[in-house]
Amino acid sequence: MENKLKLTLIKSPISSLPKQKAVLEALGLRKLHQSKVFVDNAALQGQIALVSHMLKVEKEG
Repeated sequence: MENKLKLTLIKSPISSLPKQKAVLEALGLRKLHQSKVFVDNAALQGQIALVSHMLKVEKEG
């Protein structure tokens, strides 16, 4: 069974760095309080580490 994570954008990326904006765009998170479910893997963990202050991460059961 795959581990899944639910990511929710909780802070606006307006004043963030261009690299952080690119990560959020790649994740498909554009609006505040928008959520998406992803399969947990090493690439996703790296992306989360870059923008962790703007996301709420929950385990999806």
